[in-house]
Amino acid sequence: MPRRPWQPPTGVLPAPPGLLIPDWNYEAAALGAGHATVAGCDEVGRGALAGPLMAAAVIFPAALIRAVGATDPAWADALAELTAVRDSKQLTAAVRVELDGCIRRQGAVGLGAVSAALCDRIGMGAANRLALTRALRALSAPPAFVLIDACRLPLWPGPQLGLIRGDSRAVSIAAASIVAKVARDRLLDGYAADWPAYAFAQNKGYGTATHLAALRAHGPSPHHRRSFAPIRSAGRAIPAEPDWMEPSDG
Repeated sequence: MPRRPWQPPTGVLPAPPGLLIPDWNYEAAALGAGHATVAGCDEVGRGALAGPLMAAAVIFPAALIRAVGATDPAWADALAELTAVRDSKQLTAAVRVELDGCIRRQGAVGLGAVSAALCDRIGMGAANRLALTRALRALSAPPAFVLIDACRLPLWPGPQLGLIRGDSRAVSIAAASIVAKVARDRLLDGYAADWPAYAFAQNKGYGTATHLAALRAHGPSPHHRRSFAPIRSAGRAIPAEPDWMEPSDG
């Protein structure tokens, strides 16, 4: 029986074909529909073997969004700072760090993390939704409308829109991908000091050849995701970090 082509779930817009560059159209449409604030959110680290799933939510001022394409000098410098915002995977580490500072100067940021142990316990789909929900809850005030990369949050009470390849379509989602990536990279750099054998500062928890070799030689660290196949097949195991302090709250 032929397999039906994958279709995005209800409320998630498929991506148009061709090259995509993030713009402000979705944020402007939400403001035009009467929503006072718009947050973009995204997660990073879903495919890593070690480290948390990290999500970020970013709200830019409504006045900044409305100034796009206008000649208001009050927002010209702010908009110029954000012109290089792209999907974090398209940027070098140095550019991401620079843009992280620009985003934090111009917008409000919330971060949400789900540990490796909790990812193992609840599964990556639920962990993804939980990290995004935690990021939104970490904002100083809840957004009136939410733009999300590639999914929806069933337990989030407000209006939302999922966008396939959202980090290449909406500036606020791309900004969230950058903030989440920079925060997660810094966390993995910190892990490297305590667990130097795994070279976390270089691989950021992803399954590089040297990382896999370290797993075969030393077994997993407390930061590894034991539900992932390369970890299950690794040798002796170091006890996992406890997950009792991280309930599934979203």
